Amino acid sequence: MGAAPATSTGDRETGPGESRTAPQHPRSSLVRNGVSATLWFLAPFVILAAIWAMIVEGTGVPLRRFPQVTDVAMAGAAMMADGSLWEHLGASVWRVFQGGGLAILTGVPFGLLMGANRKVATFFTPLLRFSVALAGIAWIPLATLWFRVDGAVTFIIWNAVFFSLVYNTMQGVQQIPVDFRRAAQSLGTGPLRMFPQVLFPGALPSIVTGLRVGMGYGWRGLIAAEIIAGTAGLGYSLFLAEKFFRTDVIVLMMILIGAIWLVMDRSLLAPLERRTVERWGMTKTER
Repeated sequence: MGAAPATSTGDRETGPGESRTAPQHPRSSLVRNGVSATLWFLAPFVILAAIWAMIVEGTGVPLRRFPQVTDVAMAGAAMMADGSLWEHLGASVWRVFQGGGLAILTGVPFGLLMGANRKVATFFTPLLRFSVALAGIAWIPLATLWFRVDGAVTFIIWNAVFFSLVYNTMQGVQQIPVDFRRAAQSLGTGPLRMFPQVLFPGALPSIVTGLRVGMGYGWRGLIAAEIIAGTAGLGYSLFLAEKFFRTDVIVLMMILIGAIWLVMDRSLLAPLERRTVERWGMTKTER
C-alpha cells in the first residue's frame, strides 16, 4: 500500500497522525490582551469601592458625614438628568485645553530659545526657578483682579503648564548632540531654520514629557481656581456642595476629577509621549 498523501492546511502540510490547529488571529489576541489589561487596571478601583461600601454599611456613618456608594451613584444620575453635570464638566475640560494650548504656544518657543542661546538661558534661569515655586494657585488672588472669572482660571492653568514646558524644552534642546547642530550648519541650515528642522524635533520627547507633567499641575490648578474664583466647573460644583453638606456630590466630584484626568493621561498624553519617544527618541519599537 502506498503512503497516505499529505494534506494541506494553509501553507503547512500535515502528515498522518498530526493534528490540525487553526491559526490564531492576531486581532483576537490583541483584544484578549486589551481586555485583560483593562480588568487589571480597574481591579483596584472595584476593590476600593467594595471596601468603601462595607465600611459605610458596617459603621452606619450618616450621609451628612460620608456617603454610601449608592448615594454617589444616585447623585450622579440626578445631575446628569438635570444637565448640571455636563455643564460643569464641559466648563472644566474647555478651560484645561484652552490654558494648555496657550502654554504650548508660548512655552515651547521660549524654551527653544533658552536652550539654543546660553546667554538667554543664564539670564532667565534664576527667574524661571523662582517662578516655579509660585506657579499655580499662588496667583489666584491677582488673577481674579486682572481677569474675568474664565480668564482668571485659564491664566492659572497656563501658569502651571508654562513653566514645566519651558524647563523641559530647554533641557531637551541642551541634550541634542553638538555634532547634529554642526552637521546641520555645514549643510547650510541657518539660525532660523535650525529651530524647526533640528532643535524642535530633537527636543520633542522632552517637550511632550513636560506637557504631560505640566497638564497634571494645570488640572490641579484648575480645581483650586474654580473653588476660589469660579462660577462653573467641577471645582465650583464641589465648593457649592460643601456649603449645603452634600457629601454625595462632594465625593462624586472628587471621583470625576480623578477619573477625567486618568482618562486624559492614559488615552491622550501617555500614548503621545510614548509614540514621540519611539519616533524621535531613537528607541527600538516592537513590530
